[in-house]
Amino acid sequence: MFVAATFEYSFFLELAISDLEKRGIPRNNIGGIPLDKRIEERRIIDSIHRADGISVFDGAAILGTVFMLLGAIYGFILKWGPILWGLIGLFTGAVLGFILDTSISKIRSYKDEKRAKDNSAEIVLVVKCEETQYEMVNKVLWDNQALGVGIFEIN
Repeated sequence: MFVAATFEYSFFLELAISDLEKRGIPRNNIGGIPLDKRIEERRIIDSIHRADGISVFDGAAILGTVFMLLGAIYGFILKWGPILWGLIGLFTGAVLGFILDTSISKIRSYKDEKRAKDNSAEIVLVVKCEETQYEMVNKVLWDNQALGVGIFEIN
């Protein structure tokens, strides 16, 4: 029987391994697999097949609408009229909203990248044990702050 657990790389992982060795699990029955974190640049335009949930066109649409409305309202007072000032407001607001959303998206992706580099990687710890040792292994892993524990058997 194999018991798999995920840990953040910390001293608790080391404590779990040493505790398992003290309780009779041989070192060659314990294996750890470090997981790499995927850092991918955010895309400005989402496709139908891939989306990250962040759209840079929301701000452009909102500011374009607001500026268009203001341009149409004040266009009755200004010389070129409400239609032209509404179109000017639409274009100006859309460009301003796109620039703001793009810059905010870049700042967020920089912070996410920095946080991903600062956080330690997760480790999958696999322990081969007998069925009679399962309760002890499970307790040791949970006591040392495992993120998750599961079992699997290979016949």
